[in-house]
Amino acid sequence: MKRSSKMSAAAALLLGWGACAGSMAASPVVASAAQRPNIVVLVADDWGFTDLGAFGGEIDTPHLDALAKRGMRFSNFHVAASCSPTRSMLLTGVDNHRNGVGNLREAMPTEHLGKPGYQGSLAPNVVTVASLLQDSGYRTYIAGKWNVGSEPYNLPNRRGFDKSIVQGDTGSDNWEPVKQYLPHLPQVYWYEDGKTANMPAEYYSSQYFVDRTIGFIDTDLRKQQPFFAYVGFQANHVPVQAPKAYVDKYKGRYREGWTALRQQRLARAIALGIVPQGTTLTTMSTTGDWNALAEKERLHMERQMEVYAAMAEAMDFHVGRLVDHLKQIGQYDNTVFVFLSDNGPEGSDYHEAQPWLWFHYKQDTETLGAKGTYGIPGPGWASASASPLYTYKFWSGEGGIRTPMFISGPGVGEGKAVQGALTHVTDIAPTLLELAHVEAPGANYQGAAVEPLVGHSLLGLLQGSVAAVRGPEQPLGYELSGNAALFKGSLKLVRNMPPLGDGLWHLYDLSTDPGETQDLGAKLAQEFAAMQLDYAHYEKTNQVLPMPDGYTPQRQVFINAIWRYWLPVFGKQAAAILIGLLALLAWWFVRRRRT
Repeated sequence: MKRSSKMSAAAALLLGWGACAGSMAASPVVASAAQRPNIVVLVADDWGFTDLGAFGGEIDTPHLDALAKRGMRFSNFHVAASCSPTRSMLLTGVDNHRNGVGNLREAMPTEHLGKPGYQGSLAPNVVTVASLLQDSGYRTYIAGKWNVGSEPYNLPNRRGFDKSIVQGDTGSDNWEPVKQYLPHLPQVYWYEDGKTANMPAEYYSSQYFVDRTIGFIDTDLRKQQPFFAYVGFQANHVPVQAPKAYVDKYKGRYREGWTALRQQRLARAIALGIVPQGTTLTTMSTTGDWNALAEKERLHMERQMEVYAAMAEAMDFHVGRLVDHLKQIGQYDNTVFVFLSDNGPEGSDYHEAQPWLWFHYKQDTETLGAKGTYGIPGPGWASASASPLYTYKFWSGEGGIRTPMFISGPGVGEGKAVQGALTHVTDIAPTLLELAHVEAPGANYQGAAVEPLVGHSLLGLLQGSVAAVRGPEQPLGYELSGNAALFKGSLKLVRNMPPLGDGLWHLYDLSTDPGETQDLGAKLAQEFAAMQLDYAHYEKTNQVLPMPDGYTPQRQVFINAIWRYWLPVFGKQAAAILIGLLALLAWWFVRRRRT
C-alpha cells in the first residue's frame, strides 16, 4: 500500500517531465568543468554473445569492431533475457521489477498484470536518463524500437526526448514497417514526437533508423549543446531479413553446422580474451544433431544463418554511415558510443505461430531474407550465437542474459581493452550521467518521490582507476518468468525452468566456467545456501511475484494474443457468425416443432 500511494502521489508531477522540463523549478546538478561529450547508444536486438567480430564472431562487423577496439569491451555484462525489461533498466538504471516492467507484457500472466512492478510499461515514478540529460541541456533523440510503454505519458516526447520516431511494440517486419511479425496487437504502432507516425510503405529498418538519427542531429547542428542519440535497431529480431547482396555473401559459410560454429567461436573468444582459457561447452537439449538432418533441411538451415549474418552486417554498415557522418560534421572525436544487445539470441522455433505465419509470410529456402519472407534462426543457431554460453533468450543461463557490450570515446582508454568485471544494464544510466557531469537523482526528483538508480557508474573501470564496481560480497539479483539468478563475486546461483532447465537451483563459478558446466552446489554448500537466502531477500525487496502453476512463456503469449489481437481484430466477425448460427439454430428448432 505504501508503494502504491507513493506512485499515485508522484504521478501528477512526473508524467510531463520530458515536455516541460524547462518550466520546472529544479534541474539536474551539472558539474561541468570540461566539454561534455555527445552520447550515442546503439541497441541491437537478440544478438548472441559472440555474434560481434570483436567478441569472437565470424560475421563481418568492421564498423562496430573498430568502435569496440577503440574503447573497452565488457565480457561479463548482463541484461534481462527479453527486450522490454532490459530497455526499461537501460533507460532508468532501476531494476525492472521496480520500474514497472517486471515481465514482457506479451508473456505476462493475467494474474500479474497491473500489480506493483508489473504494469508492462514504465511506471510514473521513474525518471529516464534522457530526461536527466535533457534537463541538463542535452539535445535528445531516439529512433527505432521503444517497447517500454505506449501510454501518452510514456511516449518518448514525455520521457525526455526532443525528437523521436519509434515503434511501440516488440517488433515488426523489417521491409514493411506496418506489417506485424506476430499476432500480438491489432496493428503495429509507430509514434513520431508523441503522435501517430505516417510511415513509408516500404523501408529497410536499420537504414531508416540511422537516416532519421542523422536527420535529427543535422536539424540542430547550429545549437551548441551536446546531443544524446538512442538508436534501437530491430536487427536481429525475427523476422530475420536482409538485402540479398549481404545474404549471398555468406553462401556456404555455415555448411559445417551449428556445433562446429559453436566450437570455432569459442576458440576465437579465448584468443581475444573474451572468455578464459579452459572454458568448456555443453550441448543444449534443444540443439539437434546437424549431421542427422536431411540434405534439404540442412540447406534450409544454412540459409537461415546466412540471412542472420547478413542482417547483422547490414546493421553494422548503417552504424558505419552514422560514424562517418559524425566525422564529416566534426562531432566524432567528442562522441561516446555505447553498444549492447537487449538479450541473448532468439532460440524459439515459432512452431506455435506457424498457422498464422502461413497466411502472412513465405519461408522458402531460396527467398529467405527478402520482402515477404520470415527467417527464424531457431535453437541450433542460437546455441552457436551464444557460444560458449548456456541457454539463450528468455532463460537465465549466461547465453540468455550475458551479451556483448562496449563503450568507446572520450574518457575511455586508460583501462584494459577487455574488462571482465561483473557489470549490469542498470550501470549504463549512471555511467552516462557521470560522463555528462550530471548528478544522479536520489529518492526525490523535482519535488516528487522516485525510484533511485541502483546501478553503478562504470567510469572508474573505463579510466582504469578501479578493478570492480561491485564488492565480492555484494549480491546482484535477477528474475524473469520464473527463471532467476543471483551473482556474488564470481559465483552465480541460477534456476532455469524447462525445457532448458529443471526448475532447481544450481551454482557455478563464472570466472573459470562461464559455460555453466560444473555445478558447485554440493562442493560449496555454505555459499549455495547463503546465496539462496540472498535471492529470497532480492525477491521480497523487489516484490517479485511467483509464476502461476503450469505457466510457460509460449503458452502465455498464445493466451494473451486471444484478447489483445484475435478478439479486437475478429471479435465483431465472430459475434456476427455466432448470432447467425444461433438464428439458424432457432429457425431449425421452430420449423422442426411445426412439422
